[in-house]
Amino acid sequence: MNASTADLLLWVAVPYIFLAVFAVGHVWRYRQDQFGWTSRTTQLLEHRWLRWGSPLFHLGAFMVIAGHVVGLAIPDAWTEAAGISEHAYHTTAVWAGSVAGVAMVTGLGMLCARRLLTRQIRLGTDRSDKLLFPLLSATVVLGITATFAHNVFGAGYDYRSTVSVWFRGLFVLQPRPEAIAGAPLLFQAHALTAFLLFAAWPFTRLVHVWSAPIGYLARPYLVYRRRATTPAPETPSARATRRRTRRAA
Repeated sequence: MNASTADLLLWVAVPYIFLAVFAVGHVWRYRQDQFGWTSRTTQLLEHRWLRWGSPLFHLGAFMVIAGHVVGLAIPDAWTEAAGISEHAYHTTAVWAGSVAGVAMVTGLGMLCARRLLTRQIRLGTDRSDKLLFPLLSATVVLGITATFAHNVFGAGYDYRSTVSVWFRGLFVLQPRPEAIAGAPLLFQAHALTAFLLFAAWPFTRLVHVWSAPIGYLARPYLVYRRRATTPAPETPSARATRRRTRRAA
C-alpha cells in the first residue's frame, strides 16, 4: 500500500528529525554542560513524597522500557521461535505492562504533585523541567491509556504487526509509514509524543540516565545529615598550648 504525503511527513520525516535532534543534542550537551548531567537533588527541601515517588517512578520506568524493547524491537517470529506463543506473550505483556505503567504513573504523579505543592521546589523549577514533566506525563498516560482501552477492556490490538513494524523500519532505513497509518489514534499519539520526548531528552535532566550506574535503580535517594554538634577531641598539642596560655595569664 502506498503511503500518502501526510503519512510520509508524519511517520518518516518527523521521527528522523527528532532522532537527529536526539543524537546531535546529546553531543552538544556533553560538550557544553558535561558537569550538569546529574539530576539535582531536592531531598533537603522535601523527602516524604520523594521517598515513595522516586522508587516507584524509576522501577516502573525500567520495566516499561524493557517491555517496549521486547515489544518493538523483537519481531513476533523470534518469540515464537523461542517457544513463546502469541497468546502467552500478549497476556504477559498486557498485565506486566499494566503493573509497570501504574507504578510509573503513580510515582510520576507523586513527583509532579511534590513539585507543585512544595513552594521551594516549585520556585526552583527551571524551564527544562516545565517542558519535561508535562511531556513525560503525556507520553506515559497515553501509553497506559492505549493499553487499557484496547488490550485490557477492549477487543485487543496487535501492535506488533503494525506499530512495531514501523518502528523497526526506521532504524534499518526501510521506513514503512503505512504500517502505523491505520493504527488506533491512542497508539499514534503515544508514538508521536515518545519521539518528541526523544527530541527534548538531551536538553533536560533525562541525560542523567546515561551516567547513572545500574545500582541506581535499587539505591535510595541521597540523604543529607546535619553536622555533628559534639566537639572534636582535643589534641595533645592543643592541650599543651592551652595550658601555657593559662599559665602566662
